[in-house]
Amino acid sequence: MALKSFGSVHFIGIGGIGISALAKFLFAQGIKISGSDMAEGCITKELQSMGILIHIPHCKEAIKNPDLVIHSAIIKDSNIEVQEAKKKGIPVLSRKEALPLILANKQVYAVAGAHGKSTTTAILSAILQDCSALIGAESKEFGSNTRALKSEKIVFEADESDKSFLECNPYCAIVTNAEPEHMETYGHNLDKFYQAYKDFLALAQYRIINAEDAFLAKVDLECVRLYPSKDISEIEYFLDNNNPKTRFRLKNNHRDLGVFEVYGLGEHIALDASLAILAALECMELEEIRQNIQKFCGIKKRFDILSDDECVIIDDYAHHPTEIAATLKSLRKYQELIGKSSLCVIWQPHKYSRVRDNLKEFVECFEGVDKLVILPVYAAGEAKVEIDFRNLFAKYNPIFADFVKREKDSLGIYQGTQRIAKIKDGIIVGFNAGNLTYQLRGEI
Repeated sequence: MALKSFGSVHFIGIGGIGISALAKFLFAQGIKISGSDMAEGCITKELQSMGILIHIPHCKEAIKNPDLVIHSAIIKDSNIEVQEAKKKGIPVLSRKEALPLILANKQVYAVAGAHGKSTTTAILSAILQDCSALIGAESKEFGSNTRALKSEKIVFEADESDKSFLECNPYCAIVTNAEPEHMETYGHNLDKFYQAYKDFLALAQYRIINAEDAFLAKVDLECVRLYPSKDISEIEYFLDNNNPKTRFRLKNNHRDLGVFEVYGLGEHIALDASLAILAALECMELEEIRQNIQKFCGIKKRFDILSDDECVIIDDYAHHPTEIAATLKSLRKYQELIGKSSLCVIWQPHKYSRVRDNLKEFVECFEGVDKLVILPVYAAGEAKVEIDFRNLFAKYNPIFADFVKREKDSLGIYQGTQRIAKIKDGIIVGFNAGNLTYQLRGEI
């Protein structure tokens, strides 16, 4: 199959961040797109505003004889639209199966890793202005998860959670780290997990890795290797028109590349930016990279400052203890910059399996916070597992609540219909990959 042979494509589960990026990209290539999802959301509304026909919820009437149907990973064969398409003899592919078709004959700069891949992808897309971009988050630079150009070059956030990064045709492979995640995909077998990363790197002509990651340090492929502890130095944090920024010097392979400034705070931001810079050096002059990286202005839900008055409210996608610890380290720098003394964390645990697999690290990662609020686990379709949060996290004297509610520039903490606390000063950060993000924004 060749992409140009399809005049129309229907996406099932089009409201997902990853699959909507593909839909927008194909739409920009002149392909007629339609889609469906279980419920309306901000992404489906955006797609409708572009002129894309969206059906809510899934229904067989949505299958109006497209040339191809693509569905998200969570859609099962029993889905009514999948069944209708097969009944009509229309080809049906999962997102993973469709990637080789969509990305064939493209020069793909693919970013993978357990942590930091969305930020690295967005920074690289800011540098490579002539490339399309498909990101698993919304870049504030262009207000979308997609920048769709006619260019043959694509900056692509590659996903290891379903092994689809092995299907993305990488010309340049960038790996931020290879910390075990989504182990159910790999049968909880570390050898299979690490082999997938090695296979991903082997597919590419050009490779950039964080060589201080325990696994990546041992990869015996020709790579551009970043050693953050020695290659990144002179790190400083500052505010630029109230925007948090990191300034750092980058060296690589005995070459001093000079000083760079990037939106965001933290050593992990400097690391992500450095990987993007080294990837861009393959095709761009150094001074243009230094200039273009200034176009990066953050991504939604990553250290996303929603209010900066007496009560500073920040939404962050961190849902793994490594990510939470890194963001908390950055928040302490931010506290110093803006002069706020108290730090309150609202934690919405994401998936019972993730909490269970990283329980010890979760218990330790909130050290030093002034107040911890724990919300119910956002199950993401998993069956409930009993976890004794009250005893496990007792040392923090946490508040257990059902939800939070944005109340102008403050935040109410609720159990059922009763408000049990109100936070109206200091810094509040919400760590989540669930619906807390909408609570913090006052959207639910």
